[in-house]
Amino acid sequence: MFTGIIEETGRLKSFDGGRIEIACVKVLEDVKIGDSINTNGICLTVTDFGDNYFAADVMPETVRRTSLEIGGVINLERAMKVGDRFGGHIVSGHIDGVGKIIGIRAEGNAIIFNISAGGALLKQIASKGSVALDGISLTVVEAGADYFSVSMIPHSRAVTNFNFKRVGSLVNIETDIFAKYIERMTKFKLEPELSREFLIDNGY
Repeated sequence: MFTGIIEETGRLKSFDGGRIEIACVKVLEDVKIGDSINTNGICLTVTDFGDNYFAADVMPETVRRTSLEIGGVINLERAMKVGDRFGGHIVSGHIDGVGKIIGIRAEGNAIIFNISAGGALLKQIASKGSVALDGISLTVVEAGADYFSVSMIPHSRAVTNFNFKRVGSLVNIETDIFAKYIERMTKFKLEPELSREFLIDNGY
């Protein structure tokens, strides 16, 4: 589990479709084989590491759902510890899909990013709700029919890969975990009769 507060940025050294290698420093301070590291929003398990990198295996489902680029700047966060401050929101590291930046503008001391996304993702994104973009915990400013927007302070932009994002850049999107469960529950309203039949058929 993560909070969406980025600890450092690294570089994607290599990615062969099955194994990924990330150049980094800070997240290696207490790393062990089997640890989880949020890597551009993706929860990866450390399978190997050295003085300035860690490696992880990447499943085909992860490749299908995410955007990763050799040489790209990667946001990194170690799994949270019990008792740590909870600075962002609950981030699982399970990417739901990819969006595209369609607009960037300044508003006072903030930078507003407009992100286009598919309807399946937008159903789980609400104004003033939480969303993780490339692993960064952000608050939704506006949720439209085919896009949503988030606001970022200059510090957050400077210490994350959003400092390098431009119009047309892709972002990994993780919607709020509670929105997923609410949508799932509203889809399946099982009638009591069906519930009894299921129990009987399965020997309960």
